[in-house]
Order: sequence, then structure tokens, then C-alpha cells
Amino acid sequence: MKKPLVILSGPTACGKTALSISLAKRINAEIISADSMQVYKGFDIGTAKVTKEEMQGVPHYLIDEMDPDEECNVFEFQSLAKHYIDEIQNRGKIPMIVGGTGFYIQSVLYDIDFSQEPADRSYRHQLEQLAEEKGSPFLHEKLKEIDPDAAAAIHPNNQKRVIRALEFFHETGDKISDHNRIQQQKESPYQFAYFVLNRKRDVLYDRINQRVDLMMKDGLVEEVDRLLKEGCKEDYLSMQGLGYKEIVPYIHGKCSLEEAADLLKKNTRHFAKRQITWFKREKDVCWINYEDFASEEAMLEYMINYLKEANIVSLS
Repeated sequence: MKKPLVILSGPTACGKTALSISLAKRINAEIISADSMQVYKGFDIGTAKVTKEEMQGVPHYLIDEMDPDEECNVFEFQSLAKHYIDEIQNRGKIPMIVGGTGFYIQSVLYDIDFSQEPADRSYRHQLEQLAEEKGSPFLHEKLKEIDPDAAAAIHPNNQKRVIRALEFFHETGDKISDHNRIQQQKESPYQFAYFVLNRKRDVLYDRINQRVDLMMKDGLVEEVDRLLKEGCKEDYLSMQGLGYKEIVPYIHGKCSLEEAADLLKKNTRHFAKRQITWFKREKDVCWINYEDFASEEAMLEYMINYLKEANIVSLS
């Protein structure tokens, strides 16, 4: 029999943290974070990182797991998440993955082989040099020529993924889009429930704007300034995250604080829209729309009944 796994995802600022903790307490679960930024130590305010108080005693994993100069990627996440899933299950608890990084969730849920690292890194260095000389869009055009589907799925500015797709073709002669399509058809090794939390677009965007205002009030600028003074470089993957890359120009005197905050709100809204698009493409998900429930308790009851029917929990 497959082992149980619960997933709670959705766009940023939709309310995953509070709901996940309430659900975890009801079903005897422990939480694995699927947030590509909360994994970094010292990145607290800009990531809306769950606090010890908010955890209410529910164990959390993949929070503060890495130093800022390390690169969290899908391979690292998959390996660590599977390790924690086994640990949690061995203690008789239910593992719950919570977060908005859909790519990370997919890697674990279907045990996807993303063909981790090339044996020969020289071609990667050539591509990085090309990107430096001619810009990321130039590489994206190269990808469009050999793998239009991959180019359509990867943003031109996502240099790392563009380079990996070009590398994959260079090494294997196969399109990475075909490889990923095959991988995505795999059956999950888990007995799972995949909840996607959502709100009406205008409500979600208002929550995002309010969250950014609160982050600024709580000391986001001071947090970014501290990280820079502690040696974090602007080109670190951690410093490219939402809430950090927008504040750095203000600290360097290149824009006003209002402009930085407005850009952060805009970028976060766009990010939420992309997240929703991603989850709409995922199979076997259960959408939980806040507006469909009279209260959080009603929402929890619905989710628990869903888990019982799916033979994931057997609560009385």
C-alpha cells in the first residue's frame, strides 16, 4: 500500500501557513516547506517565514536549512524532502508539503528524474559566457530554435533553466520538454491529496499589497541591508528572490522607497498569477476557494472528509 502524503499549495499570500498548521494539528501531520526562499537562514521578513509561535508546536522542515550563498534547486529539494518524508512516516505521522513552489512539489509527488548534473560543465560555461556577452534573451532564442515547447514554458530571464534545457539537448540530443512530458505522466508513489488554496483575484491582490506594506513596516529594508553587510552578494540566488531584489536598488540609492515597494507589489502580483497558471495545469488537484466556505472550520471539515475518502487519514 502506498504511503500517505498531503500537499497544501496555492499562490503567495493566500493564507497557506495558518490553514496548514490548523490542518496538521487535526490530522497528526508534520510540515515540509516547499518554499524556495524560506529555506535560507536570515531571510525572514521578505519571505513571510513562519515563526516559532505560528508553528504552534507543529514540526517544520526545510526552513532555515541553507546558508545564503548556497543554491537551493529542485534536485536538492527533492532529495531533502524525500528524506524528511521517510522520517515523518517512520514516526507514524503524516507528511504534509506546504508551499507555493509548484515545480518543487511536482518533483517529489511524481518522483521525477530531472537528469541532475552534466558530466561535462564546459558547455555550461560557454553558455554562461554567451549570456554575459549577449544577454539572456539571446540564449532563449537559441532554445526556441531547438525546443519551442521548452522556450514557451521558460521565461527568457530565467537563465539557469534556459541553460539547463540547452545543456540537456547538447548532451542527449533530446528535447527537455519531451523528457519532462514523459516524467509528468508517471504515477505517484504516494497515496496523496493535493489541495490548492485560492482566493478571488482582487482579494488576493489586496492581500499581497497589504503584506508588502506590513513587510516594509516590520523592517524589510533593514533586513536586506543587514544581509548585504553580512556579505550576501546581489548575484546570489537567495538575493534574487522576491522582496530582496527589489529593495537592493533602494539601498544603493537608485530608486525611492515608494518605487521599490510598488515594484515589489507588482512583481508579487505577477508571481501569484504565474503560480495559479501552474496549478491549473497540474492533474489530480483539489481546489479550495476561500469564498466557497462560511468559515475556516468549514474548510477544515471539508478537507478532512476529503482525506478520509481518499484513505489518507482514518480519524474518528
